[in-house]
Amino acid sequence: MSSTAEKIKDVEMEMARTQKNKATMAHLCLLKAKLAKLKREQIEASSGKGGGGGGEGFEVSKSGDCRVGMIGFPSVGKSTLLTKLTGTFSESAGYEFTTLTCIPGVIRYKGAKIQLLDLPGIIEGAKDGKGRGRQVIAVARTCNLILLVLDASKPMTHKKIIERELEGFGIRLNKSPPDITVKKKDRGGITMQTSVNQSQITIETLRTLATEYKIHNAEFILRCDATPDEIIDVIEGNRIYIPCIYVMNMIDKITIEELDILCKVPNYVMVAARQEWNLDELLEKIWDYLKLIRVYTKPKGQIPDYNEPVVLPNDTTSIEEFCNRLHKAILKQFKHALVWGSSVKHNPQKCGKEHKLADEDVIQIVKKI
Repeated sequence: MSSTAEKIKDVEMEMARTQKNKATMAHLCLLKAKLAKLKREQIEASSGKGGGGGGEGFEVSKSGDCRVGMIGFPSVGKSTLLTKLTGTFSESAGYEFTTLTCIPGVIRYKGAKIQLLDLPGIIEGAKDGKGRGRQVIAVARTCNLILLVLDASKPMTHKKIIERELEGFGIRLNKSPPDITVKKKDRGGITMQTSVNQSQITIETLRTLATEYKIHNAEFILRCDATPDEIIDVIEGNRIYIPCIYVMNMIDKITIEELDILCKVPNYVMVAARQEWNLDELLEKIWDYLKLIRVYTKPKGQIPDYNEPVVLPNDTTSIEEFCNRLHKAILKQFKHALVWGSSVKHNPQKCGKEHKLADEDVIQIVKKI
């Protein structure tokens, strides 16, 4: 493991020494590919030894409709946030590393049950195994949303450090997977098709990256202005794309002028957990970023059950997936469904299992006789 870490350090130092221009682009791409491969080996080696997410306090079973993880440096108020949002007690104090294990709580909001995890504070070098960084980041990979908790009175370099640690573990914050397809072939070498002009990628760059990964025959289809890092991410295939909210805590320590500047930054929410300032906006932002929809069930001849909605992710909203969420046996007896709400033109409307539901729709399942 130490040899892998040393190799990573050597590659990073060589990248820092290399000037960035057209003549060195191919060499830099080769170094980036080597770095990505070494980091993958490091992650696989650590998970093989049980360092990827095991250990006391880290084997938290997934519960509720989705999972939100809080990440940040020690003593930025994560435990206080957990206590205020969920009612679950998490020890907090004026010294660092109060939380040493993963503590779960449940937020009940708009009928949904959102599991909130208070993860131990991470430090610079967490991705390389310092502290319990690898376990913390491995749990973060299983989350539907990350709350990156920061002390508003501390330098903004803290944000960059944590982002770099997560990037090193294959987590991409507030990014979408690049629209790139790689089709491996038996012959023909490396070819490239593009639908938009490429500012950073040339066929020589692609060949350099592909050769490093021992890909000799493949077609790269680029439907976006791709970067070398995005090509590497697609080849690696183990990247996780997670939405992130930057929670600026302890705003009572900064001036109104500083607060006005921070409020204009995208994906930021200003709170003071101890004083319970602006927690309503944080909850609303969490709901928006999770992109959940609520579907209410209606038994025949009765009013809809508005107290216990079925909560679905925004990308799995068909009636078939709704039935599977309730019980897989329902589909065997499924005839059609009656739907009320914004997803239909008429109320009620007879729909098949392929119909896509919208937020706050009401549904009644009609079974075969």
